[in-house]
Amino acid sequence: MSEEDAGINCSIFQKQEPLIKDITANINSAKGVLEKAEFAEELQKEVKVLVSCPQYDKKSADCSKCRFIANVRGKTAALIIKLKKSS
Repeated sequence: MSEEDAGINCSIFQKQEPLIKDITANINSAKGVLEKAEFAEELQKEVKVLVSCPQYDKKSADCSKCRFIANVRGKTAALIIKLKKSS
């Protein structure tokens, strides 16, 4: 599921999404694992805002979509950081 397809109606998500997309673009254009890991650490911070949202409602489809996307992005960032530590 891409973010565009998600159609998440949430002011917190809408605020975080451009920041997260910019960081993701930086990760994708970074040349080495060390540079990618720096951006991945930034990504983790921004994703944490979504994962720890005080307005989270498990009955809300928007919240469920947001949490799913945030968790996937967080796992991706964690993998990149793990690669840095193993190199």
